[in-house]
Amino acid sequence: MKDVNIRKGMLSDIPYLYDVCLKTGDNGNDASALFFDPYLIGQYYAAPYLFFHYGICFVAEYQYRPQGYILGVPDTVSFEKWMEEQWLPPLRLRYPKPFSPEIVRSEKEAWILNNIHERRFPVESKSMDAPKWLSDYPAHLHIDILPSLQGKGIGRKLMEKLFTELEKQGAPGLHLGVSSSNPGAVGFYKKFGFTTLEEESWGFTMGIKINERGELS
Repeated sequence: MKDVNIRKGMLSDIPYLYDVCLKTGDNGNDASALFFDPYLIGQYYAAPYLFFHYGICFVAEYQYRPQGYILGVPDTVSFEKWMEEQWLPPLRLRYPKPFSPEIVRSEKEAWILNNIHERRFPVESKSMDAPKWLSDYPAHLHIDILPSLQGKGIGRKLMEKLFTELEKQGAPGLHLGVSSSNPGAVGFYKKFGFTTLEEESWGFTMGIKINERGELS
């Protein structure tokens, strides 16, 4: 679509990122019915990338508003450390334990609330608890696009923007998690050159070396 503008994200895009994150938050489908707090999923999966110093955000703007985005960081360990020290403490005060039943609408909402309080990730990529693949694929990404822009090549354009930025920042490879309940996304990443690094009960951790990416038609 020629009238879709792919550009770097700005702080003024945050309300739109929250909206896109919610409306694609159920394995690509609208997750509005799953959340008492419609902003919670964006608090966890979207907004941090605009505040982290090395965060990367590109948006797909159509009809004057972002309707898709790609988010990433070149080093997941540094990002996780920043999340623990800077981003999550205020959220723990906002969503204190124990959670009232009336504010937990679904298992997905409960999972995010619990993860805000109990998030765990290796502090060092070479620690014994770190995934074996982490040092080779230290970057990670999230990409979400509203149905209005899906199937129009926007995902490929966003991915290329992210890869170019990761090359500039010297990241050798990146990883992502994708649910087995979202076969379309799995196929998209495979066509781009991603391979499975680890199979989980919920789906797959996939990765790609930055200089080995493919081209989607």
